[in-house]
Amino acid sequence: MRRLLAAAVITAAVLTAAPSLAQAGGRHDDIRFATYNLSLNRPAEGLLREHLANPGVDDVYRRQARNVAEVIQRAAPDVVLINEFDYDPEAARLFAANFLEKSQNGAPAITYKYRYVAPSNTGIPSGFDLNNNGVTDTTPGDGSYGDDSFGYGVFPGQYGMVVYSKYPISTRDVRTFQLFKWKDMPGNLIPADFYSPEEQAVLRLSSKSHWDVPIRANGRTVHFLVSHPTPPTFDGPEDRNGRRNHDEIRFWADYVRSARYIYDDKGHRGGLTPGAAFVIAGDQNADPFDGDSYDDAIHQLVDHPLINARRAPSSAGAAEASVLQGGANATHEGDPRTDTADFADTAPGNLRADYVLPRRGLKVTGTGVFWPVQSDPLSRLTGVYSPEWSAVGGYPTSDHRLTWTDISLRH
Repeated sequence: MRRLLAAAVITAAVLTAAPSLAQAGGRHDDIRFATYNLSLNRPAEGLLREHLANPGVDDVYRRQARNVAEVIQRAAPDVVLINEFDYDPEAARLFAANFLEKSQNGAPAITYKYRYVAPSNTGIPSGFDLNNNGVTDTTPGDGSYGDDSFGYGVFPGQYGMVVYSKYPISTRDVRTFQLFKWKDMPGNLIPADFYSPEEQAVLRLSSKSHWDVPIRANGRTVHFLVSHPTPPTFDGPEDRNGRRNHDEIRFWADYVRSARYIYDDKGHRGGLTPGAAFVIAGDQNADPFDGDSYDDAIHQLVDHPLINARRAPSSAGAAEASVLQGGANATHEGDPRTDTADFADTAPGNLRADYVLPRRGLKVTGTGVFWPVQSDPLSRLTGVYSPEWSAVGGYPTSDHRLTWTDISLRH
Protein backbone atom coordinates (compact mmCIF):
# COMPACT_ATOMS: atom_id res chain seq x y z
CA MET A 1 0.00 0.00 0.00
CA ARG A 2 2.80 2.41 0.91
CA ARG A 3 4.59 1.78 -2.38
CA LEU A 4 1.39 2.27 -4.40
CA LEU A 5 0.70 5.54 -2.60
CA ALA A 6 4.21 6.78 -3.23
CA ALA A 7 4.04 5.94 -6.92
CA ALA A 8 0.72 7.69 -7.28
CA VAL A 9 1.91 10.97 -5.81
CA ILE A 10 5.34 11.28 -7.44
CA THR A 11 4.16 12.90 -10.67
CA ALA A 12 2.00 15.52 -8.98
CA ALA A 13 4.52 16.20 -6.27
CA VAL A 14 7.37 16.74 -8.74
CA LEU A 15 5.42 19.60 -10.31
CA THR A 16 5.15 21.42 -6.98
CA ALA A 17 8.55 20.69 -5.44
CA ALA A 18 10.49 23.54 -7.03
CA PRO A 19 8.00 26.34 -6.21
CA SER A 20 8.02 25.41 -2.52
CA LEU A 21 11.73 26.24 -2.37
CA ALA A 22 11.43 29.29 -4.60
CA GLN A 23 8.99 30.82 -2.13
CA ALA A 24 11.66 30.89 0.58
CA GLY A 25 12.74 34.42 -0.29
CA GLY A 26 9.27 35.98 -0.46
CA ARG A 27 7.40 35.08 2.70
CA HIS A 28 6.90 38.67 3.90
CA ASP A 29 6.08 38.50 7.62
CA ASP A 30 6.24 34.72 7.90
CA ILE A 31 9.04 33.15 9.93
CA ARG A 32 10.58 29.93 8.67
CA PHE A 33 11.59 27.63 11.53
CA ALA A 34 13.68 24.62 10.56
CA THR A 35 15.60 21.67 11.88
CA TYR A 36 18.52 20.00 10.13
CA ASN A 37 20.62 17.07 11.28
CA LEU A 38 23.50 17.86 8.94
CA SER A 39 26.00 15.26 10.17
CA LEU A 40 28.81 17.76 10.73
CA ASN A 41 30.30 15.47 13.33
CA ARG A 42 33.90 14.37 13.15
CA PRO A 43 35.75 11.33 14.57
CA ALA A 44 38.09 13.33 16.83
CA GLU A 45 37.86 16.45 18.97
CA GLY A 46 38.94 19.63 17.18
CA LEU A 47 38.69 18.24 13.65
CA LEU A 48 35.47 20.08 12.84
CA ARG A 49 37.03 23.43 13.76
CA GLU A 50 40.08 22.59 11.67
CA HIS A 51 37.94 21.70 8.65
CA LEU A 52 35.74 24.79 8.92
CA ALA A 53 38.70 27.13 9.42
CA ASN A 54 40.17 26.11 6.07
CA PRO A 55 37.25 26.09 3.60
CA GLY A 56 39.42 26.16 0.49
CA VAL A 57 40.79 22.65 0.96
CA ASP A 58 39.20 20.26 -1.53
CA ASP A 59 38.51 17.11 0.43
CA VAL A 60 35.41 15.16 1.40
CA TYR A 61 35.03 17.03 4.70
CA ARG A 62 34.94 20.50 3.13
CA ARG A 63 32.78 19.33 0.24
CA GLN A 64 30.23 18.01 2.72
CA ALA A 65 30.34 21.29 4.67
CA ARG A 66 29.79 23.27 1.47
CA ASN A 67 26.91 21.00 0.51
CA VAL A 68 25.05 21.30 3.83
CA ALA A 69 25.59 25.07 3.73
CA GLU A 70 24.03 25.14 0.27
CA VAL A 71 21.00 23.20 1.51
CA ILE A 72 20.49 25.81 4.22
CA GLN A 73 20.94 28.64 1.72
CA ARG A 74 18.39 27.20 -0.67
CA ALA A 75 15.80 26.43 2.00
CA ALA A 76 16.49 29.82 3.62
CA PRO A 77 15.19 29.28 7.16
CA ASP A 78 15.00 32.29 9.44
CA VAL A 79 15.65 30.20 12.55
CA VAL A 80 17.27 26.79 12.33
CA LEU A 81 18.36 24.11 14.78
CA ILE A 82 21.46 22.24 13.70
CA ASN A 83 21.84 18.69 15.04
CA GLU A 84 25.09 16.67 14.98
CA PHE A 85 27.47 19.62 15.06
CA ASP A 86 30.35 18.92 17.44
CA TYR A 87 30.23 21.31 20.41
CA ASP A 88 32.64 24.16 19.76
CA PRO A 89 31.51 27.81 19.79
CA GLU A 90 34.36 28.76 17.46
CA ALA A 91 33.39 26.05 14.97
CA ALA A 92 29.83 27.41 15.02
CA ARG A 93 31.19 30.86 14.16
CA LEU A 94 33.43 29.49 11.41
CA PHE A 95 30.60 27.57 9.77
CA ALA A 96 28.59 30.78 9.55
CA ALA A 97 31.46 32.97 8.37
CA ASN A 98 33.18 30.60 5.94
CA PHE A 99 30.26 28.61 4.55
CA LEU A 100 26.80 30.06 5.19
CA GLU A 101 27.85 33.64 4.43
CA LYS A 102 29.57 32.58 1.20
CA SER A 103 27.47 31.66 -1.84
CA GLN A 104 27.61 27.94 -2.56
CA ASN A 105 27.05 27.04 -6.23
CA GLY A 106 25.16 30.26 -6.89
CA ALA A 107 22.79 29.94 -3.94
CA PRO A 108 22.23 33.23 -2.08
CA ALA A 109 24.54 33.58 0.90
CA ILE A 110 22.70 33.64 4.21
CA THR A 111 23.59 35.59 7.34
CA TYR A 112 22.50 34.72 10.84
CA LYS A 113 23.26 37.59 13.17
CA TYR A 114 22.45 35.51 16.24
CA ARG A 115 23.41 32.01 17.34
CA TYR A 116 23.28 29.91 20.47
CA VAL A 117 25.51 27.02 21.42
CA ALA A 118 25.94 25.22 24.73
CA PRO A 119 27.51 21.99 26.03
CA SER A 120 26.14 18.54 25.27
CA ASN A 121 26.03 15.38 27.38
CA THR A 122 27.60 13.42 24.54
CA GLY A 123 31.05 12.13 25.42
CA ILE A 124 30.88 13.33 29.04
CA PRO A 125 32.13 10.39 31.15
CA SER A 126 29.68 9.09 33.74
CA GLY A 127 32.22 7.12 35.75
CA PHE A 128 30.01 4.02 35.50
CA ASP A 129 29.78 0.92 33.30
CA LEU A 130 26.56 2.03 31.63
CA ASN A 131 26.64 -0.62 28.88
CA ASN A 132 27.22 -3.43 31.39
CA ASN A 133 30.17 -4.92 29.53
CA GLY A 134 32.22 -5.27 32.72
CA VAL A 135 34.49 -2.29 32.03
CA THR A 136 34.08 1.36 33.01
CA ASP A 137 35.69 3.14 30.06
CA THR A 138 36.91 6.66 30.83
CA THR A 139 39.32 7.04 27.91
CA PRO A 140 37.88 9.00 24.97
CA GLY A 141 38.17 7.62 21.47
CA ASP A 142 36.10 4.46 21.13
CA GLY A 143 32.54 3.18 21.24
CA SER A 144 32.82 1.69 24.71
CA TYR A 145 33.72 5.13 26.07
CA GLY A 146 30.71 6.52 24.25
CA ASP A 147 28.41 3.90 25.75
CA ASP A 148 29.62 4.73 29.25
CA SER A 149 29.14 8.48 28.78
CA PHE A 150 26.01 10.42 29.77
CA GLY A 151 25.23 10.59 26.05
CA TYR A 152 26.91 8.59 23.30
CA GLY A 153 30.00 10.31 21.92
CA VAL A 154 33.62 9.24 21.53
CA PHE A 155 34.77 12.63 22.84
CA PRO A 156 33.08 15.41 24.83
CA GLY A 157 30.59 17.34 22.73
CA GLN A 158 30.45 15.09 19.68
CA TYR A 159 27.02 15.29 17.96
CA GLY A 160 26.14 18.59 19.66
CA MET A 161 23.67 21.31 18.62
CA VAL A 162 23.62 24.92 17.40
CA VAL A 163 20.77 27.39 16.87
CA TYR A 164 21.20 30.05 14.17
CA SER A 165 18.70 32.91 13.95
CA LYS A 166 18.08 36.05 11.92
CA TYR A 167 16.07 37.34 14.87
CA PRO A 168 17.39 38.28 18.32
CA ILE A 169 17.87 35.52 20.86
CA SER A 170 17.10 36.43 24.47
CA THR A 171 20.30 34.79 25.63
CA ARG A 172 19.85 35.65 29.32
CA ASP A 173 16.46 33.94 29.28
CA VAL A 174 17.61 30.69 27.65
CA ARG A 175 16.93 27.64 29.79
CA THR A 176 19.03 24.49 29.42
CA PHE A 177 18.28 21.08 30.89
CA GLN A 178 21.53 19.21 30.31
CA LEU A 179 21.81 18.14 33.96
CA PHE A 180 18.20 17.12 34.58
CA LYS A 181 18.22 13.59 36.01
CA TRP A 182 16.14 10.89 34.38
CA LYS A 183 15.00 9.58 37.78
CA ASP A 184 13.35 12.94 38.53
CA MET A 185 10.77 12.50 35.78
CA PRO A 186 7.67 10.99 37.44
CA GLY A 187 6.72 7.65 35.90
CA ASN A 188 10.00 7.43 34.01
CA LEU A 189 10.90 4.37 31.95
CA ILE A 190 14.39 3.70 33.38
CA PRO A 191 15.09 -0.05 33.04
CA ALA A 192 15.67 -0.64 36.74
CA ASP A 193 16.94 -4.19 36.22
CA PHE A 194 19.69 -2.93 33.91
CA TYR A 195 21.07 0.05 35.82
CA SER A 196 22.29 -0.17 39.42
CA PRO A 197 20.80 2.18 42.05
CA GLU A 198 24.05 4.17 41.98
CA GLU A 199 23.81 4.56 38.20
CA GLN A 200 20.15 5.51 38.33
CA ALA A 201 21.03 8.25 40.81
CA VAL A 202 23.29 10.04 38.29
CA LEU A 203 21.79 9.23 34.88
CA ARG A 204 20.85 12.33 32.92
CA LEU A 205 17.68 12.31 30.85
CA SER A 206 18.98 14.22 27.85
CA SER A 207 21.42 12.40 25.59
CA LYS A 208 22.58 15.80 24.24
CA SER A 209 20.61 18.56 25.94
CA HIS A 210 17.20 20.21 25.91
CA TRP A 211 17.15 23.97 25.33
CA ASP A 212 14.41 26.59 25.58
CA VAL A 213 15.73 29.37 23.32
CA PRO A 214 13.50 32.50 23.28
CA ILE A 215 13.44 34.19 19.86
CA ARG A 216 12.21 37.79 19.52
CA ALA A 217 10.41 38.16 16.18
CA ASN A 218 7.82 40.66 14.95
CA GLY A 219 7.22 41.97 18.44
CA ARG A 220 6.61 38.54 19.94
CA THR A 221 8.64 35.94 21.80
CA VAL A 222 8.63 32.40 20.47
CA HIS A 223 10.27 29.72 22.60
CA PHE A 224 12.33 27.49 20.30
CA LEU A 225 12.33 24.17 22.17
CA VAL A 226 15.13 22.07 20.74
CA SER A 227 16.70 18.68 21.42
CA HIS A 228 18.01 15.52 19.77
CA PRO A 229 16.85 12.37 21.59
CA THR A 230 18.97 9.24 21.38
CA PRO A 231 18.12 6.70 18.66
CA PRO A 232 15.88 3.93 20.05
CA THR A 233 18.42 1.30 18.95
CA PHE A 234 22.00 0.19 19.67
CA ASP A 235 21.02 -1.54 22.91
CA GLY A 236 19.67 -4.93 24.04
CA PRO A 237 16.44 -6.54 25.25
CA GLU A 238 16.25 -3.99 28.09
CA ASP A 239 15.61 -1.34 25.37
CA ARG A 240 17.40 1.32 27.40
CA ASN A 241 17.79 3.63 24.41
CA GLY A 242 14.21 3.15 23.25
CA ARG A 243 12.97 3.99 26.74
CA ARG A 244 15.25 7.01 26.98
CA ASN A 245 14.15 8.25 23.55
CA HIS A 246 10.54 8.01 24.73
CA ASP A 247 11.20 10.03 27.87
CA GLU A 248 13.36 12.62 26.09
CA ILE A 249 10.40 13.25 23.78
CA ARG A 250 8.03 13.25 26.74
CA PHE A 251 10.06 16.03 28.37
CA TRP A 252 8.74 18.62 25.90
CA ALA A 253 5.20 17.24 26.15
CA ASP A 254 5.35 17.90 29.90
CA TYR A 255 7.26 21.18 29.58
CA VAL A 256 4.61 22.88 27.44
CA ARG A 257 2.05 21.78 30.06
CA SER A 258 4.10 23.74 32.63
CA ALA A 259 5.02 20.61 34.64
CA ARG A 260 6.32 21.54 38.09
CA TYR A 261 8.76 18.62 38.42
CA ILE A 262 11.07 20.11 35.79
CA TYR A 263 14.14 22.09 36.83
CA ASP A 264 16.75 23.75 34.63
CA ASP A 265 20.52 23.88 34.94
CA LYS A 266 20.29 27.02 37.11
CA GLY A 267 17.92 25.29 39.52
CA HIS A 268 14.78 27.15 38.44
CA ARG A 269 11.69 24.95 38.59
CA GLY A 270 8.68 24.58 36.33
CA GLY A 271 7.93 24.29 32.66
CA LEU A 272 6.94 26.84 30.06
CA THR A 273 4.82 29.80 31.14
CA PRO A 274 1.18 29.00 30.32
CA GLY A 275 0.07 30.61 27.07
CA ALA A 276 3.60 31.24 25.77
CA ALA A 277 4.21 30.72 22.05
CA PHE A 278 6.57 27.87 21.17
CA VAL A 279 7.98 25.77 18.36
CA ILE A 280 9.41 22.32 19.14
CA ALA A 281 12.19 21.26 16.77
CA GLY A 282 14.75 18.53 16.36
CA ASP A 283 15.71 15.11 15.13
CA GLN A 284 13.46 13.13 17.46
CA ASN A 285 14.60 9.74 16.13
CA ALA A 286 11.00 8.53 16.18
CA ASP A 287 8.44 7.86 13.44
CA PRO A 288 4.68 7.92 14.12
CA PHE A 289 4.08 4.56 12.43
CA ASP A 290 7.31 2.74 11.59
CA GLY A 291 10.76 2.01 13.02
CA ASP A 292 11.84 0.96 16.50
CA SER A 293 10.31 3.57 18.79
CA TYR A 294 9.12 2.57 22.25
CA ASP A 295 5.38 2.77 22.89
CA ASP A 296 4.46 5.31 20.18
CA ALA A 297 6.98 7.80 21.53
CA ILE A 298 6.43 10.62 19.04
CA HIS A 299 2.66 10.53 19.52
CA GLN A 300 3.31 12.29 22.82
CA LEU A 301 3.95 15.37 20.65
CA VAL A 302 1.99 14.92 17.43
CA ASP A 303 -1.20 14.07 19.38
CA HIS A 304 -0.62 16.71 22.08
CA PRO A 305 -3.59 19.04 22.65
CA LEU A 306 -1.34 22.12 22.71
CA ILE A 307 0.62 21.24 19.55
CA ASN A 308 -0.39 21.80 15.92
CA ALA A 309 0.81 18.74 13.99
CA ARG A 310 -1.94 18.66 11.39
CA ARG A 311 0.20 19.83 8.46
CA ALA A 312 3.10 17.40 8.24
CA PRO A 313 6.03 18.62 6.10
CA SER A 314 6.48 16.49 2.99
CA SER A 315 8.44 16.20 -0.24
CA ALA A 316 8.29 14.58 -3.65
CA GLY A 317 11.80 13.23 -3.20
CA ALA A 318 10.82 11.18 -0.17
CA ALA A 319 7.92 9.59 -2.04
CA GLU A 320 10.17 8.78 -4.98
CA ALA A 321 12.92 7.33 -2.75
CA SER A 322 10.44 4.99 -1.08
CA VAL A 323 9.61 3.44 -4.45
CA LEU A 324 13.12 3.35 -5.87
CA GLN A 325 14.77 1.98 -2.72
CA GLY A 326 12.09 -0.56 -1.83
CA GLY A 327 13.09 -2.99 0.90
CA ALA A 328 11.59 -2.15 4.27
CA ASN A 329 9.94 0.91 2.74
CA ALA A 330 7.42 -1.32 0.94
CA THR A 331 6.07 -2.60 4.26
CA HIS A 332 5.78 0.73 6.07
CA GLU A 333 2.45 2.06 7.27
CA GLY A 334 3.25 5.79 7.23
CA ASP A 335 2.90 8.18 4.30
CA PRO A 336 6.28 8.11 2.51
CA ARG A 337 5.93 11.75 1.51
CA THR A 338 6.58 12.77 5.12
CA ASP A 339 9.85 10.84 5.51
CA THR A 340 12.80 13.01 6.52
CA ALA A 341 15.59 10.43 6.86
CA ASP A 342 17.15 8.09 4.29
CA PHE A 343 18.01 5.05 6.41
CA ALA A 344 19.07 1.52 5.42
CA ASP A 345 16.71 -0.12 2.93
CA THR A 346 16.86 -3.46 4.77
CA ALA A 347 15.83 -1.96 8.12
CA PRO A 348 14.43 0.34 9.28
CA GLY A 349 13.88 1.97 5.88
CA ASN A 350 13.20 5.67 5.41
CA LEU A 351 11.45 7.35 8.33
CA ARG A 352 9.95 10.58 9.54
CA ALA A 353 12.47 11.52 12.23
CA ASP A 354 12.71 15.32 12.11
CA TYR A 355 9.99 17.67 13.34
CA VAL A 356 9.08 21.34 13.56
CA LEU A 357 5.93 21.53 15.69
CA PRO A 358 4.34 24.88 16.60
CA ARG A 359 1.92 25.63 19.37
CA ARG A 360 -1.72 25.27 18.46
CA GLY A 361 -3.03 28.73 17.59
CA LEU A 362 0.07 29.86 15.70
CA LYS A 363 -0.83 30.23 12.03
CA VAL A 364 1.06 27.77 9.82
CA THR A 365 1.48 29.15 6.29
CA GLY A 366 3.73 26.50 4.78
CA THR A 367 5.78 23.39 5.44
CA GLY A 368 8.37 21.39 3.54
CA VAL A 369 11.27 18.97 3.46
CA PHE A 370 14.37 19.54 1.32
CA TRP A 371 14.38 16.25 -0.59
CA PRO A 372 14.46 16.88 -4.35
CA VAL A 373 13.47 14.18 -6.83
CA GLN A 374 16.34 12.61 -8.75
CA SER A 375 15.57 14.57 -11.94
CA ASP A 376 16.07 17.84 -10.04
CA PRO A 377 19.66 19.15 -10.34
CA LEU A 378 19.59 19.85 -6.59
CA SER A 379 19.31 16.12 -5.86
CA ARG A 380 23.11 16.11 -5.99
CA LEU A 381 22.90 17.59 -2.50
CA THR A 382 20.94 14.72 -0.98
CA GLY A 383 22.13 11.88 -3.19
CA VAL A 384 22.10 8.25 -2.16
CA TYR A 385 24.50 6.26 -0.03
CA SER A 386 27.94 5.99 -1.66
CA PRO A 387 31.34 4.79 -0.38
CA GLU A 388 32.75 8.01 -1.86
CA TRP A 389 31.24 9.81 1.13
CA SER A 390 31.94 7.14 3.76
CA ALA A 391 34.18 9.44 5.82
CA VAL A 392 31.18 11.71 6.48
CA GLY A 393 28.48 9.06 6.85
CA GLY A 394 27.99 7.99 3.24
CA TYR A 395 26.04 10.95 1.83
CA PRO A 396 27.03 14.25 0.15
CA THR A 397 25.23 16.02 3.00
CA SER A 398 23.45 13.81 5.54
CA ASP A 399 21.03 10.92 5.82
CA HIS A 400 18.57 13.47 7.24
CA ARG A 401 16.73 16.21 5.35
CA LEU A 402 16.21 19.82 6.36
CA THR A 403 12.59 20.20 7.50
CA TRP A 404 10.71 23.46 7.96
CA THR A 405 7.45 25.08 9.02
CA ASP A 406 6.48 28.66 8.15
CA ILE A 407 4.58 30.59 10.80
CA SER A 408 2.85 33.96 10.61
CA LEU A 409 3.45 36.09 13.70
CA ARG A 410 1.46 39.08 12.49
CA HIS A 411 -0.86 40.51 15.13
